Amino acid sequence: MKVLIVGLGSIASKHIAALRIIDPNVEFYAMRSSINADSKKGIINLFSFDDLNGLEIDFAIISNPTSVHKETVDRLIPKKIPLFIEKPLFSKLGYEEVLQEIQNNKITTYVACNLRFLDCLKFTKNYIQGKRINEVNIYCGSYLPDWRPGIDYKTTYSANKKLGGGVHIDLIHEIDYAYWLFGKPQKVNKVFSNKSSLNIDAYDYANYMLGYATFNANIILNYFRRDPKRTLEIVCDDQTLTINILKNTVYHNQEIVCMSEKTIIDTYEDQLRFFINEVLAKDNKFNTANEAYKILKICLEND
Repeated sequence: MKVLIVGLGSIASKHIAALRIIDPNVEFYAMRSSINADSKKGIINLFSFDDLNGLEIDFAIISNPTSVHKETVDRLIPKKIPLFIEKPLFSKLGYEEVLQEIQNNKITTYVACNLRFLDCLKFTKNYIQGKRINEVNIYCGSYLPDWRPGIDYKTTYSANKKLGGGVHIDLIHEIDYAYWLFGKPQKVNKVFSNKSSLNIDAYDYANYMLGYATFNANIILNYFRRDPKRTLEIVCDDQTLTINILKNTVYHNQEIVCMSEKTIIDTYEDQLRFFINEVLAKDNKFNTANEAYKILKICLEND
């Protein structure tokens, strides 16, 4: 298996580690932006998309800053390579023509939102089928300076609006799994701000209200909570389901009904196995670029 990496950062390293478990003989090629880029063991550096000519690449992982995803997709479409695109799909809307080009060229796409593979959320998706839901509350708060130890958080993609950062889109996982669990909302209201002591130009707080036919889903995201919290609460007619995503545990009226020892990092391998075995091998349409663009609209439309 030959895999191209565009954007050799921390997220790419997680995908690389997972792929080496799946296929110890995988060959990696990395598209680098500078001839002086460092070399990494087992990875062949490329410096031009023309260097792909003659290489039979099985798929490309796009994990560079979101602000250059559109440009990267444009460069790869003529190569007819399947695309595994790290979330979020783009940093802004207005790229419908790119989706049309993907379709015209019959490019297989998958946008990586690995929380769909977390055991507690997979359990929840099955558990709520047929149940009357009255209210949904989603919360994700953590401290941005702790995300990448040893790196000034103000220089990171997450903290910089021009790079496509901001909690409203950086934590699109919460919007994505809400869409996956409950479908497309009928109405969306939102509030974004950057009033905290982090002093970044990207949004560090987002509050969404997704309106469905019989319930509302409230989603709060922030970069400034020192004690991390990531939860989903589903209030039904006769019970309340509480999902602790950080502990991969589901509670039914405070009693544990699902517990998994797997962590979020384990989902990277599960996700790539699904991509290889189902999306590539069987053409399973799962979180394609078209679907991910609909989710991006929930995040950004009228922003």
